[in-house]
Amino acid sequence: MILTNVGSVPGKKIVEHFGIVQGSTVRAKHIGRDFMAGLKNLVGGELKGYTELLQESRNEAMQRMSDQARQMGANAVVNIRFATSSVAQGAAELFAYGTAVRVE
Repeated sequence: MILTNVGSVPGKKIVEHFGIVQGSTVRAKHIGRDFMAGLKNLVGGELKGYTELLQESRNEAMQRMSDQARQMGANAVVNIRFATSSVAQGAAELFAYGTAVRVE
């Protein structure tokens, strides 16, 4: 499966269009990570727990989007975008979407 955030695959011709595919996940970290992130806010620096959370979320959303494209018969997803939103206190959704296509 070819995944790209541009509108086409360089060197390949899009021969079939399947429409929009998407994948999302809603995640929250446990209270220990939230506590440590709160302390880190006092002294500054990277919030590694949240960085890991977002990386895991991106991977899961991309996998779900790819699975949906594969089920439609696509071998590539172009124009991939990400969006996030807060759905509850301490929980966020990460949403990935793109266009499923077949390329030669």
